[in-house]
Amino acid sequence: MAVVCALTLAFALLLPLSQQRDGAETAGQGVAHSSQAKAEECENPQEQSLSPSGGNGDTSVLDAIKDRKDRRLIVGVDTNSYRWGYLDPNNPSGELEGFDIDLVHRIAEDILGDRDAVQFKAIPTSRRIEAIQKGEVDMVVRTMTINCDRIEQVAFSAPYFVTGQQVLAAKTSTITGFDKTLAEKKVCSAEGSTAYDNLEEGRKSGDLPASADISTTVPNQLDCLVKLQLGDVDAVVTDGALAASQAAQDPTVELKGGLFTDEYYGVAMKSGSDDLVRQVNRTLENYVKDGGWKASYEKWLHPTMDQGDKKSVSATPPEARYK
Repeated sequence: MAVVCALTLAFALLLPLSQQRDGAETAGQGVAHSSQAKAEECENPQEQSLSPSGGNGDTSVLDAIKDRKDRRLIVGVDTNSYRWGYLDPNNPSGELEGFDIDLVHRIAEDILGDRDAVQFKAIPTSRRIEAIQKGEVDMVVRTMTINCDRIEQVAFSAPYFVTGQQVLAAKTSTITGFDKTLAEKKVCSAEGSTAYDNLEEGRKSGDLPASADISTTVPNQLDCLVKLQLGDVDAVVTDGALAASQAAQDPTVELKGGLFTDEYYGVAMKSGSDDLVRQVNRTLENYVKDGGWKASYEKWLHPTMDQGDKKSVSATPPEARYK
């Protein structure tokens, strides 16, 4: 167990990993197995957010946040996803850091005039929507994919990141990706994640062998890495961006095959909070324009996602399109 913990916390071991699809250089060319592919119900869910301009002048949600006695933005985040939202044991300040955390600070600065006016709440993957609906948080910024099912339950910003699903397994494994090599293998995913949805879709479509065991689910996707290290499962399916960070933590595992879906991350908020959604989208537009997004990517994600001069498909922010 000590070896497992040491591997999981080995943040200094950064492996340059490419996030390219097999033979592809751009995202958005079709979702192979994603639950987002429900054309009859929903089309391009990442393009269904509200424009920063417009609205009826109602700022009630923003006003309520600004009028709090404890004048802070309450945000659900991850605290154990390396380079996204995590606690670095070598950071003497003890503060959360990562790509998602940078974005939260920028949103807080734009709304409250203080980048540190944030109350962070650790929210597991399986509780992201529930926490928003119950009003436990103002928003969730936690590598959360925008999809058709979710936009019926919460409001999303425009996308701020694009990646896709990918397979993670031991370097010595014969698994080659989301394919027939997963036959008779145990595969782990997070509860309530698009990874599990894709595994189910793959079983139905025949892209995933019927003998693949997808019954192992965990509250947080990092728990899958621990199960892989312990030998409880043979593979993990998760967002490629997260898989790259996990591979950087443990040099005995690697990404297998290319990305097999398109995944767009968005900031999730309570349905009906239109003024907050528009404000977050305004922040995202400015964050990209003034170089803040690029600087954060270079700091946190470039070491694990790009390979030399070969940039990941994720290295460019997705273009915002509104409904």
